[in-house]
Amino acid sequence: MSRVCHVSVARLDVNRNTIKAFRQNSQWIPKMSYEKPNIKSKHFNNLFNKLPSMEGKTVAITGTTSGTGFVAAQACGKLGARVLLLNRPSKRADSALNDLQTRNSNAGFTQVDCDLQSFSSVRKAAKSLHSVCPEGLDVLCNNAGVMALEDTATEDGFDVQMQTNHLSHFLLTKLCFDLLEKAAKTRGEARIVNHSSIARKQVKSLEAAYLQKNGGDLGGNGASMFFGGGRWVRYGQTKLANAAFTACLHEKLQASGSKIKALVAHPGLAETDLQSTTVREGGMGEWFTKQLMKTGQSREDGTLGILTCMAHSDVQSGQFFGPGMGGMFTALKGPAKGYPLEASYDNSSTREILWTNSCAAIGEDFNI
Repeated sequence: MSRVCHVSVARLDVNRNTIKAFRQNSQWIPKMSYEKPNIKSKHFNNLFNKLPSMEGKTVAITGTTSGTGFVAAQACGKLGARVLLLNRPSKRADSALNDLQTRNSNAGFTQVDCDLQSFSSVRKAAKSLHSVCPEGLDVLCNNAGVMALEDTATEDGFDVQMQTNHLSHFLLTKLCFDLLEKAAKTRGEARIVNHSSIARKQVKSLEAAYLQKNGGDLGGNGASMFFGGGRWVRYGQTKLANAAFTACLHEKLQASGSKIKALVAHPGLAETDLQSTTVREGGMGEWFTKQLMKTGQSREDGTLGILTCMAHSDVQSGQFFGPGMGGMFTALKGPAKGYPLEASYDNSSTREILWTNSCAAIGEDFNI
């Protein structure tokens, strides 16, 4: 029986590889498509109209070609901030920059090349940030993310989701920390804003293996969101890491007496390009995604959490902003409210796993 099963699995693997090769090389095989439902915004203007001027401040945001990053960049520009756009070089990045400049002719937008799937690129981006804002950095928003991608490794050997969503942001924050300190000392405060997700609830605890050089060997390509599919487990680990990183920063910043605030947000179920990319890459089915997004909110309303963290005058270090803090279906949409960090990651064990393994991944200590 075991021999028959072994042969069957081998044949299945061959068939999967054959299908994958056809999809990559054949023009005639249709790919899954997904059209966003164009959900109307309900709460964004109410928040935006309450935000103070950001004139004289410099803001850096990763992942601004679309979605929440684009909306946050546009909002900060309208509030008077100088906005640094950290994106992988592409036509999409060029188009987004042009769009932002056209919509906000009086705002200052600067493109900074940054590929979060490459530590080398992140280091170059950090050098660029030091060149363009020697006066300090008021806000670093670690917004960019990928979702439910295949079990593959980056050029540095880490899971593509974990490096993109957390490890490269950890490195970027470390390399730009002196700029944040300079702004905090000069202008009274600075902020580090991380972007988590409801998906942090899909995993029980942060595991060191996902932060180590195990890319390509972390659970395979199962696409079940609710029954432990490898794609979604890895994604959940990255989103838990985002929250745990905030808990670590908050603890260390408070202990050092720093004026830098560490904050984290989640977007609820927001209509962005993440769903389109995930459907295209096989992480979610088209029909299921269409049904799921009927319960979601617009990309503008999905930006409420990070925008509050970035710009609102009444936020404190160690807060988590989002439409709710419950399970998968109790925090999908609505105004962003402030909550304390959760015990599931704001504990000594999880903080130790996050900080020790992240430092090992980037190959240097991050001392605060």
